[in-house]
Amino acid sequence: MAEFLDMPGFLIRRAHQTATALFADYMAQANLPLTPFQFAALSAIAAHPGLDQASVATMADCDRATMGGVLDRLAERGLILRQTSPKDRRAKVLDLTPEGAALLEQATPIAAKVQHQLTAGLHPDERQQLAVLLEKIVQQRPA
Repeated sequence: MAEFLDMPGFLIRRAHQTATALFADYMAQANLPLTPFQFAALSAIAAHPGLDQASVATMADCDRATMGGVLDRLAERGLILRQTSPKDRRAKVLDLTPEGAALLEQATPIAAKVQHQLTAGLHPDERQQLAVLLEKIVQQRPA
């Protein structure tokens, strides 16, 4: 009767819940007020300074409205700067503030620990296989 417990979609959802809870726990232990989406946004901006908001949303695989709220909160906390794009006056480009860069520098090794803890029960080859399989699932998703 509980066949849904073995369904890939259900297991992926549970794995996501586990990953999100672990991220929250590790960040709270480090006294770093950062959500996974905020971490993704800061990481994307750090990797591509001057990135526009729509591109950050795409990189984080998040809808624009949700990412807009995430970026609002990061800007209110003084972690990012929003400026009008010199190429398109309708667009906003983003950069990290020194405070945002410092927070990301503190959070990155903790996020790496989360990933390690999340896959601690797997052999290194299994970790790689899991990443490959999940990427296949993500890539086949219709846009």
